[in-house]
Amino acid sequence: MAESLPDWQKSFLARNRLPDDYLSHALKWFGPLATALVEHQNSAARTLLVAVNGSQGSGKSTLCDYLCSLLQADYGLASASLSLDDFYLTARERRHIALDIHPLLATRGAPGTHDMGLLSATLDALLGGKPASIPRFDKSIDDRVPGSEWEQVTSPVQVVFLEGWCMGAMAQPVDELAEPVNALEVREDSDGRWRNYVNNSLAEHFSQLYRRVDRWVMLQAPSFDCVYQWRLEQEQKLALTRSGNAIMSAAEIAHFIQFYQRLTEHCLARLPARVDHLYRLDKQRRIQSYTSAAEANV
Repeated sequence: MAESLPDWQKSFLARNRLPDDYLSHALKWFGPLATALVEHQNSAARTLLVAVNGSQGSGKSTLCDYLCSLLQADYGLASASLSLDDFYLTARERRHIALDIHPLLATRGAPGTHDMGLLSATLDALLGGKPASIPRFDKSIDDRVPGSEWEQVTSPVQVVFLEGWCMGAMAQPVDELAEPVNALEVREDSDGRWRNYVNNSLAEHFSQLYRRVDRWVMLQAPSFDCVYQWRLEQEQKLALTRSGNAIMSAAEIAHFIQFYQRLTEHCLARLPARVDHLYRLDKQRRIQSYTSAAEANV
């Protein structure tokens, strides 16, 4: 079958190490989303910013890659895919804020460990139809790669995808921060300074980012319990393509995902009611249902 596929589909499958039958699955579930985005872009007559939320390992990057490829091939729309992960502060910068504010900030992941200025400048360029350099963060070395290795977008794009595990997360009421949600918060953030800093970052910086978003998409995991297995699979996949010292063991992943638990559970509880396109996943990441806000309002 692969020999008869269009080149873009062959390339997509190869990049993501997916079987051929993924394509029929993708067209069924993501075709309607692509159509809705094209219609909105045509009516807006400007570059759209589409935010994609999903817990670690839920398939955000694969979805964005597929949509970028499909929009170009079937609709002639150029697009760019950004990952919030690529805008982490450098290892040196995180060590600095860890010394100044809280040791847990040395670990990438939570709001407060991203370079929001760099993200804003990148979006300014892309949404303004200007050339842009897209940073890349190499998780295998836990650091941003040199600028010479960044992706260059030299022509205007019509759609920008921005995916991230905490995209759409809103600051929690302060009283909800008092009770620790896991052993990490009990042992390493007993006074709540870290989670309050993260919460303030959401309120001050992420809220500004959200005002730029035109459409919201969510890949909703059944629960946080799935995240460990999904993140483990993600790390194993990373190990096939990277050889850095920061590849994590199973035990390290179990500790690492505790940094994400509070906001992941917050998103799973609150975000589905606010997004424009909602995909509900099962424990194997299979899509169980799709709902669009337009259909819900009919």
